[in-house]
Amino acid sequence: MTQTNPKIAFIGAGSVVFTQGLLADLFVFPELKGAHIALHDIDAERLATAHGAARQIADRLTGQGGGPRITAHAERKAALEGADFVINIVQVGMRESTRVDFDVPAGHGVRQTIGDTLGIGGIFRALRTFPLLKALGEDIAEVCPDAWLLNYTNPMAMNVQYLTQATGLTRVVGLCHSVYWTVRDLADLLGVPHEEVVYRAAGVNHQAWMLRLEHDGTDLYPRLDSLIARNPELRRRVRVDMYRRLGYYPTETSEHSAEYVPWYLHHDSEIERLRLPVGAYLGIVDENIAAYERTRDTLADGSALDVEGTMEYAPQLIHSVVTGTPRTIYGNVPNHGLIDNLPATGTVEVPCLVDALGVQPTRVGSLPAQCAALNRGYLGMNELVVRAALEDDPRSIRQAAMADPATAAALPVERIWDLCDDMVRAHADLLQPSLRTLLGH
Repeated sequence: MTQTNPKIAFIGAGSVVFTQGLLADLFVFPELKGAHIALHDIDAERLATAHGAARQIADRLTGQGGGPRITAHAERKAALEGADFVINIVQVGMRESTRVDFDVPAGHGVRQTIGDTLGIGGIFRALRTFPLLKALGEDIAEVCPDAWLLNYTNPMAMNVQYLTQATGLTRVVGLCHSVYWTVRDLADLLGVPHEEVVYRAAGVNHQAWMLRLEHDGTDLYPRLDSLIARNPELRRRVRVDMYRRLGYYPTETSEHSAEYVPWYLHHDSEIERLRLPVGAYLGIVDENIAAYERTRDTLADGSALDVEGTMEYAPQLIHSVVTGTPRTIYGNVPNHGLIDNLPATGTVEVPCLVDALGVQPTRVGSLPAQCAALNRGYLGMNELVVRAALEDDPRSIRQAAMADPATAAALPVERIWDLCDDMVRAHADLLQPSLRTLLGH
């Protein structure tokens, strides 16, 4: 880019805690302290809270009376006008829809822990997000066609696939911190400085694999094997159990990982053995709301916010594109030959070089066969959900649920179709009209 004061639009800025962390990361970079931060949310109170928090963070990190320009917009297109970067952090339906995602499946005997990526929760979170993504994409094409759209909203892989196929946008990348924190956690566990670990991961979002993990030229996997063998408590983690059986460490938490396979949540003994917190995300949602309320109240009484940087990829990406500073991050992008043994139409998570030319994904080649087998099932289910929306086909919703490993492990097909009907009823107002049809079994 030629300018050093980019315009960065936050869509869903009312996700105040996450917005604060991103801003704290952005303002660490001197070259970004003059940026125009445009905040948008449909909730007026949350937008006002985000605006106040952003102004306080900017004043603290860039100096009173100077620094970035910060504007708040109730109308999305005004926030997007002329933007260089668009950060999407919208959660359609908020707590009420998330509770539906758990309560209705639970009534059918389907257990979930997070419910935001695959499974019934992931399917319907995607379907109620797609209309927003289509409208957002149309606005970007109209008022900021050269902007980079940086998506944080889950389900990541489905959303990126839908965005690229439904809108025609090409400057789209999904960002997630799971690879970064997996490396940090493994480094801490193994007692090596994380900044000295050499690693490579690839796969799909929340189910990528640590293909290379080294320190001082030495493979760290044998040290991890020894530690696991000596520590029975480590063996009571889903991701460790998967690593022991598949040979490559997965890049998302045990709570997430348990939902993407048929082996754990359907069995009481496995829930106990692996200490799986069924319904855990509902508590996280409640804590997020409490954190928002604390921020709102802190601003109202004039107190200082306690905000720390989050080491997220979006600020690093923006800095690299603006300044030409080369970095490697992990991005979620259309496959297009990056991983040979995964579907070309799917969204994959791979290392990406970022510099003044933008985001340049790295070709990985083939994944280990056992890892690719799981990822193909994940992407096949994603394909059906995206097809449901693109082709106005309600049957594809049911077929996606049938293809989902955890749902298929829990229910026979007639019950899966009944569950989908109940979910359509519960979320009908948020779905595109063509997908509100009830099909029975």
